[in-house]
Amino acid sequence: MRPRTALAFATVGFIAVTVGVLYYHRSKPSAPQLVVTHGPPFARVAAAKEIPELQFEDGAGRAHTLADFKGKLVLLNLWATWCAPCREEMPALDRLQAELGGPRFEVVALSVDQQGAPLARKFFADVGVKSLALYVDRSAQATFKLSAVGLPSTLLVDPSGREIGRHVGPAKWDAPEVIESLRRRIEATEH
Repeated sequence: MRPRTALAFATVGFIAVTVGVLYYHRSKPSAPQLVVTHGPPFARVAAAKEIPELQFEDGAGRAHTLADFKGKLVLLNLWATWCAPCREEMPALDRLQAELGGPRFEVVALSVDQQGAPLARKFFADVGVKSLALYVDRSAQATFKLSAVGLPSTLLVDPSGREIGRHVGPAKWDAPEVIESLRRRIEATEH
């Protein structure tokens, strides 16, 4: 390669790298941005979205669907015993149910373990769950029907049975701001 050609390529390469570096630094915030959220960590849903019919069992083997919870605000949490983040957040879900659970609100923690209720029951005992009812979807169809991209996945379901929020990953469901936000939503459904 001729020296002039090599110099031309080097110059063009240098300019491209310089432009790239300048663009990167100008588009990047100068300081880390702190995002403060007030309330549950749900991605916003543009409009309430219908949920496909889900079939699952309770700890006694009785059949259920989400329609059984119509009239309540439901925090539907998909989890599995092998999921480490699920183990991490389950006590907070249990405390949330203890705090707000009642005729207008329920945490429905739905295990998608194929081994069923015995394994899920042992998991509940291991992590100290006292307030959550045991629900199991041994077919794991809920994960597919709800397009869950990972576990845990949590949906906020309005009293009409429509999805109004979604969060993937663990969360501090018993944090004061989460409880207060959910309490306001519950009160709004009572009017």
